[in-house]
Amino acid sequence: MNSLLPPIPAKRYFTIGEVGELCGVKPHVLRYWEQEFTQLRPVKRRGNRRYYQRHEVMMIRKIRGLLYDQGFTISGARNKLQELVQLDRELSRTSIANEALSADDEGSDGLDNGGDAAAISEPARFHELPANFSIHQELLLIRDLLSLKEHNNPAII
Repeated sequence: MNSLLPPIPAKRYFTIGEVGELCGVKPHVLRYWEQEFTQLRPVKRRGNRRYYQRHEVMMIRKIRGLLYDQGFTISGARNKLQELVQLDRELSRTSIANEALSADDEGSDGLDNGGDAAAISEPARFHELPANFSIHQELLLIRDLLSLKEHNNPAII
């Protein structure tokens, strides 16, 4: 499926027409899918014009693959997409938590900053987060990491 579709250009926003061409789907189908798949929420600006971001274009390609290539119904594709998103969340959360724990076990924060914590201008592992990692997911991860630290060393709050 993806081999037949053109590569996604390095742009921040895409119009509905551009997304239609990139995903092989007509604009009216994209508008219908917005109603059926809650994960699709393009930014709406001037005159109610839709602007899709890269992660939404990739999600539309997943939806297209589920519906057209794998033969899912709308309801089945919606459920499968929710499963995939949940699995991706759990894998990301587990992977990042494991990296943080292994860095703590080594007695290091994983940074080579000469011990100067003030020199850090961004979170230690921010560059490793997936592009579609939401603020909500990040906050859940931070909560989990703090909970793990608290269980390992109750003196740390």
